[in-house]
Amino acid sequence: MTDSAIESPRERRIAETSRRLRAEARRLTAERGLSGFTVEEVCALAGVSRRTFFNYFASKENAVLGIHLRTDTSDLDDAFVASPSALLEALAELHIARWERMDMSPAEAPAIAAAFEREPGLVRHLLDLTAEDERADIVLVQRRQGWDAGDPRAAVAVQLLGALMRPTVTDYFEGPDEVFRTLFLRRLEAAHRLFLP
Repeated sequence: MTDSAIESPRERRIAETSRRLRAEARRLTAERGLSGFTVEEVCALAGVSRRTFFNYFASKENAVLGIHLRTDTSDLDDAFVASPSALLEALAELHIARWERMDMSPAEAPAIAAAFEREPGLVRHLLDLTAEDERADIVLVQRRQGWDAGDPRAAVAVQLLGALMRPTVTDYFEGPDEVFRTLFLRRLEAAHRLFLP
């Protein structure tokens, strides 16, 4: 939810609480490492209860990465399955919509980088979460396309879009001030030109 004009006061409070928790978790990680602080410290600094923290994030690691429990994307998954668009375009729209729902801004990049530098184990955690999401997306593609489990086309589609996603995230955080959608679709168009000259 990046357009505050359409957010309700409750949605704005939720987004702000998430931002405060992420910011404090990242700052403390950069200063002390993940084992150098408690969830209670994050909560005290963010002005929320421990229970509130776990309503937003499953762990300190997830708070640092900005991966919160409140992001339900089942409606996006359903829209992907029902989309009349070609597979790669529909999958691209799914990735873009999920990213937009995360509500991450380029201004968060320095804090994320500092946390990763202090706590390299976050990379492993992120890779594990990414692999889990990839497996779920392969099943989702199989469902949409009516393909059998193990059909290699589903994995190729998901891995191809994942390969486009990673540098797009880097560009979003480090590059020119462009919206994520524009950056991602530019890479998808380049892939189309390579595969379908």
